[in-house]
Amino acid sequence: METIHRDYSPRDVRFHYIYKALAHPENNGYVTPFTLEERLMHIREAERTLGSAIPWICDTMANDLKHALGDAPNSEFIIDPDGKVVRRRSWSNPVALRRDLEELVGAVEHPTRVEDLDLVGAPPPKVAASGVVPRVRPPDRMSPVTVIPRESSSPFYVKLRAEADENLLRQGKGTLYLGFHLDPLYHVHWNNLAAPLTFSIKTPSGVEATPPRGEGPKVDAPADVDPREFLIEVSGASRDSLTVHVDYFACNDDEGWCRPASQQYTVSLQYDPDGGTVRGRDRGPMDNRARGGPLAQRPGPRPESGPTGRPPETRLDDVERVMGLVVRADAAHRTIQVRGRGGLEREFHLTDDAVLIVDGRRAEPGDLAPGQRVVLGFRRSEDGKALAMRVTARTGGTY
Repeated sequence: METIHRDYSPRDVRFHYIYKALAHPENNGYVTPFTLEERLMHIREAERTLGSAIPWICDTMANDLKHALGDAPNSEFIIDPDGKVVRRRSWSNPVALRRDLEELVGAVEHPTRVEDLDLVGAPPPKVAASGVVPRVRPPDRMSPVTVIPRESSSPFYVKLRAEADENLLRQGKGTLYLGFHLDPLYHVHWNNLAAPLTFSIKTPSGVEATPPRGEGPKVDAPADVDPREFLIEVSGASRDSLTVHVDYFACNDDEGWCRPASQQYTVSLQYDPDGGTVRGRDRGPMDNRARGGPLAQRPGPRPESGPTGRPPETRLDDVERVMGLVVRADAAHRTIQVRGRGGLEREFHLTDDAVLIVDGRRAEPGDLAPGQRVVLGFRRSEDGKALAMRVTARTGGTY
């Protein structure tokens, strides 16, 4: 994208990135912001770490622009001077975009190459150790639910992420995941020399949460940034909300302070279509329930990457995601057979402009081979075929 911007911005083509709801909270240290100012802080952090010159448009906290544009988190649009959308993709494709601009505006005599760019980025800040506290593994098929923080005079150093399993959402009895995540925007870490984090849950009449309160682990390291996670069994749940209160100690070494903090959240046990999915959890072979989509890395530009996905019953041009093992690849017919973790096999047809990445490099259909682990982004055609728009394959290893 940066090379295209370099070539076509002098021709009065204006480029913009759109900050929308995070497709994958936790990736590259980003956690879901609670305020518009925090979204703007995310944009400034992305500009700092990526070194991009492309300006940003920030969506509202209600995600109005995301919904108006079809909810695909890595969509791409070309809009003419009259405001007409002349090209649209549910998955950004720089190769196809350059081809479009060559047709609409004209070809560039000497296209900019990636190695020609002089982007100067910076690494994300690292304030304390991670990987100190083991992560909690929730049950399969968890879905994000709505979390509303109570207004506070102090920053939201800790962000609560809540997820519910299918039984809880459908039947009112099941497992609720509560994850208290430090926000790297504030450069804070846990103070493990003080009392651990504690939380309590207030439930409406007839609803039980077990346990109704808890505390974080005792940690030998004086500081860390790992989330404090808990699994709660809930029964009798209805559309009434839960109230979660948390107390903790946070430290900012740059500013030289450690202080106690308290926050309160309202948790509604209703599916949050903008909640995204957390990568690295085993959610079953072909779970695409989160609208936020699977392959996002962080806000901003990245080579040939893109978050995409759709919940059930969304628009035709929204994109789904599959992870699995290549069983058969037919380069001549541009088809690939993939076996998901549950053993289900499906056939996918590669689109003409499909982006293929094998072992970290751009590839052709002939480079796909049985045994490779693969992530596919695809959409369904009107006749029901699965059209693969992006394929990322790896020889050996795991996703």
